Amino acid sequence: MFAKFLPTLSIFAFLILWQGLAIFLHSHLLPSPENVARLFWQHCESGELPHHLGVTLWRLIESFTISMFLGCVIGIALGLNKKLNAFFDNWLVIFLNVPALVTVILCYVWFGLTESAAILAVVLNKVPNVIVTLREGTRALDKELLNMAKCYGFSRMKTLRHVILPQLHPFLMSATRSGLALIWKIILMVELLGRSDGMGYQLHLFFQWFDIASILAYTVAFVGVIQILEFLVLKPLDNLALKWR
Repeated sequence: MFAKFLPTLSIFAFLILWQGLAIFLHSHLLPSPENVARLFWQHCESGELPHHLGVTLWRLIESFTISMFLGCVIGIALGLNKKLNAFFDNWLVIFLNVPALVTVILCYVWFGLTESAAILAVVLNKVPNVIVTLREGTRALDKELLNMAKCYGFSRMKTLRHVILPQLHPFLMSATRSGLALIWKIILMVELLGRSDGMGYQLHLFFQWFDIASILAYTVAFVGVIQILEFLVLKPLDNLALKWR
């Protein structure tokens, strides 16, 4: 029973530690939770925070959807076809190790400071990670179950739905959660370098003004949204997908 309250307890412990450090240091470099909460409310009332948060979330949804679709298709294909995997393996390693900053700069230089260039930069940084995760998941598929599906005359779609996807579920969820964590960080970089709105753009302005409290307020807002997505979307989908067990 006590274990249910541990997450809430950990948050309260963090806030107490934060408040204690803010009082001890007494510096504008570490504002108190109260100051951050006050600025958070002010930015919400002015409409700035909801606007920029909405813009960033829309970019996240676009790039995440494209990245997951392409990554899943290519990853499963590479996992099922050894020759195809051998051909593209070196390229995959190269794209995995290209710094995100380099990709963002090249996309802006080649395609201009446009919205499509921003989304492309995010997708190019995320797709290789999804491919690797789904490729390894596909390699780990139970061959006996695939042979059973073949013996019973399952169609490709039926095999994918009832045999392959249930086994790939842990890898899909891993790619999804790591994808959300990675994509929003890259989006902030994209917005900082070449967009005139969004959370990254605002954080860049706050950095120039040394407004630490506003930086923390915007960070809390985005982390809060991600947590809401986790509890209202990802966990219910996870439970639904595992219902067959």
